[in-house]
Amino acid sequence: MDSQQLKLAINQVMPFGKYAGRKLLHLPEPYLVWFHQQGFPAGKLGEQLALIYEVKVNGLEGMLESLIERS
Repeated sequence: MDSQQLKLAINQVMPFGKYAGRKLLHLPEPYLVWFHQQGFPAGKLGEQLALIYEVKVNGLEGMLESLIERS
């Protein structure tokens, strides 16, 4: 995992579901825990969601907020 992949994951927009349109870093932790229990989707999005899950459960989102790209 390099810093560019982390920045891409943080800025990825959720493409579906209740939180469609939100940056992955801004997804609620319980939503990510649910994905963790049910299984993350296959592919790049699933990898990014798993990474953001780890960020959230370890309380690191505050450190990464400055990496959010504003549109």
